[in-house]
Amino acid sequence: MLSEQSAPVIRATLPAVGAAIQDITRLFYRKLFAAHPELLRDLFNRGNQANGEQQQALAGSIAAFAGMLLEHPDTRPDSMLSRIAHKHVSLGITADQYKIVHKHLFEAIVEVLGDAVTPEVAAAWDEVYWLMANALTAVEARLYQEAGLPAGDVQRSMEIVTRTEETPDSVSFLLRPADGSPVRPFRPGQYVSVQVTLPDGARQIRQYSLSSAPGRPEWRITVKRVAATGGPDGEVSSWLHAGAREGDVLTVSAPFGDLALEQGDGPLLLVSAGIGVTPMVGMLDHLAATGSTRPVTVVHADRGPADHAHREEQRALVEALPDGRLHLFYEELGDGAPESASAGRADLAAVDLPEGLTVYLCGPVPFMRAVRGDLLRRGVPAEYVHYEVFGPDLWLGEQGEQGEPEGAAA
Repeated sequence: MLSEQSAPVIRATLPAVGAAIQDITRLFYRKLFAAHPELLRDLFNRGNQANGEQQQALAGSIAAFAGMLLEHPDTRPDSMLSRIAHKHVSLGITADQYKIVHKHLFEAIVEVLGDAVTPEVAAAWDEVYWLMANALTAVEARLYQEAGLPAGDVQRSMEIVTRTEETPDSVSFLLRPADGSPVRPFRPGQYVSVQVTLPDGARQIRQYSLSSAPGRPEWRITVKRVAATGGPDGEVSSWLHAGAREGDVLTVSAPFGDLALEQGDGPLLLVSAGIGVTPMVGMLDHLAATGSTRPVTVVHADRGPADHAHREEQRALVEALPDGRLHLFYEELGDGAPESASAGRADLAAVDLPEGLTVYLCGPVPFMRAVRGDLLRRGVPAEYVHYEVFGPDLWLGEQGEQGEPEGAAA
């Protein structure tokens, strides 16, 4: 993939670029938003820009991609970029926007690294960028085609049919097309992007997993109110909690995301924490609705029973499966916890892991990192562990160089 003349240049300069990559990405975003303020207002997550997570995620993905080109020169790491591509398509990103990114990214590289950016170095990193951009645009073009949508045209008006308070900080919405057309099909575990207009006029977008099975007349999303530590609360989640009511119309994308339940009859392990339960409930709903006989083990961790969104629904769905088992872990058992629930953090030591297991993870990155480590130590192959990250994928840089298959966003 990487040309013979560029490979040694990238190998020699990757440590220096890697050491400066976060400075480069911070400067890149400043330049990008100075030239195109509408992108920050109407496309990029302003909260993730403010706390630096978006810069960190971009830095990790670039470094991981360059490393994979060096370590696996004969393969194109599309699988590593699958999650990014699904996220981009859900936002309506198009191929022409990669040219805008290229301009400001390379201006930032030159400004940060100075004289170290010789013509040879510039040409080599330009090659890396376009290999990554072209890989993404190829995957994104396929996703648009599979969805039957023109590139960038993914949003539709959806009416809120019902609103249900699930917990003190999570609410679910049933949605149907405002024009009366049927909802689009999706795969269990996928998500949609929701765009809202905030009081300052910004049109911000966030991703929410579909928390019910395909084939129903409405979609359901479940939104947790984001209370940021040391920063502003989540703009879109706060707006939806405070202002979205039955009869209101939201702008919602077609479903995307690659943390999607695969067909088959092999055993499943669904592991979640907090609001990460939502794609798992969608998968369980599908398994129960289709009469699946697959062995299904469900592990969920939460602060307490009152914080556990869809708690009773999840339990009922597992009980509806002929070979389903549920393991609950609460930091504080409190009132309402079943006798079988355990106190403390999720512990997979006592969970049976049959051969041929496929694993789906969703929750905070530290939680998923710990669970994945436990699974690998117990002999579960990395290729069978799929995961979903809400927000910027801060895990991508750690996982990408290991060749891990992708899961999906949010």
